[in-house]
Amino acid sequence: MGALTEDVNFTQRIEFPARAENISLAEKLIDEACARVNVPESQYGNILIALTEAVNNAIHHGNALDPAKRVQLAYAVADGKVTFFVSDEGPGFDFQHLPDPTDPQNIEKPHGRGVFLMRALSDGVAFSDNGASVAISFNLKPATE
Repeated sequence: MGALTEDVNFTQRIEFPARAENISLAEKLIDEACARVNVPESQYGNILIALTEAVNNAIHHGNALDPAKRVQLAYAVADGKVTFFVSDEGPGFDFQHLPDPTDPQNIEKPHGRGVFLMRALSDGVAFSDNGASVAISFNLKPATE
């Protein structure tokens, strides 16, 4: 899955063709992961939105909706956090120089918010493989928060 995952012991991992309708497979894995690690309801929405953005980016931008290309989604739990890994077979992108979606000149643009949302809703985002792989971490919070 990429350099970020070399020493990771995945709790679960799936792979699917880069088709828009396969976002439902990702949502199912996210639901199962959140149930398995007892993610509080207050945190679930952030995880679902951030991961849906990452998987959509992999399907649409990374693999250009080419069903011959695969998207991988996995997660691991360690050190009080759950980390999701998403990778595609695309060339990657320049994740260090993205336009600011909050800049007034970008507000009306229909795209460009995915990475911003992933960073805003998670506790950590790390790209590898020239941007074709991403690890998104969430600190597990007690259900009482």
